[in-house]
Amino acid sequence: MSRQAFALNQLTAVAWLRLLFVAALAAAVALTPGFLSAPSLLTLLTTVSFVGCVAVGMTFITLSGNIMSFSLGATVAACAVTFVTVLNAAGVVAGIVAALAVGGLLSGVQGAIIGGLRANPIIVSIAALALIHGGLNFITGNATVNANPGAGHEILRGKLFGLPVEFLALLILVVVGQVILSRTTFGRHIYFVGSGVRAAEAVGLRVGRVVTGAYVCAGLFSAVAGVLLGLRYNQANMEYGIGYDYDAIAAILVGGTAIQGGHGSAIRTFAGVIFIATIQVLLLLHGFRQEWQYLIAGVIVLLVVMLQTAGRRRV
Repeated sequence: MSRQAFALNQLTAVAWLRLLFVAALAAAVALTPGFLSAPSLLTLLTTVSFVGCVAVGMTFITLSGNIMSFSLGATVAACAVTFVTVLNAAGVVAGIVAALAVGGLLSGVQGAIIGGLRANPIIVSIAALALIHGGLNFITGNATVNANPGAGHEILRGKLFGLPVEFLALLILVVVGQVILSRTTFGRHIYFVGSGVRAAEAVGLRVGRVVTGAYVCAGLFSAVAGVLLGLRYNQANMEYGIGYDYDAIAAILVGGTAIQGGHGSAIRTFAGVIFIATIQVLLLLHGFRQEWQYLIAGVIVLLVVMLQTAGRRRV
């Protein structure tokens, strides 16, 4: 068998295994009492929205070849606190603008360091996580900030067209993210940088600027999650967003975005978010404790990484 034929067979096997996973999940959903009830589905759509915003944002980072960021969960919390604080002082529009500015700044600075200095993205994000949590906890006194009644944010809560507002916001972000990645020069540059930094530099791309832009997008999308959390719970603190980083990268990998960068999409990430969230709800309905949910999700991510590696090893 030729090398090309062997590689094609491997890729076909990976595709069949993914199809098998989806079929097994669909069967589990159909056989689980209560999963398809309206309250259960509404809860699923609402819950998936927060992580989904972070996951779509992190897709920009992964596609640029920088794997992931451990600080986006903390960025969500910081933006939620910022939104509620400014909401109380200046209204909902000012709160949203302030949250977006904080999210873009916190993540953009990391992108500038990583893209400009070629710093290790994981180390930078871990340092940023500590700085964001420590700084915001110091500023807020580790307290919860509550939204004032009648601040004007109530109109952005509830359902629209029968769907949670949070899920509609996620759908909008998926469309925006996909358009940026597939229909703009900046998006094409992200794919190019993720496929190979040296090749990107050889054709004259400003890699530092592209990476910084990818991180700014991730921060802006994470800020939307922070705003949605503040709206949903009418308050905010630095405990929000915990675990979102891991769930986001799990969704990205399950969706088929390459861990090494250069291949993937916002739509694929959205599919991965739905897949992971569905598994978590199934486990919950079947009485599995949270540690088992983490364990099974971790096994799934490990299998996906192994499949990705097998699929490209001979290509």
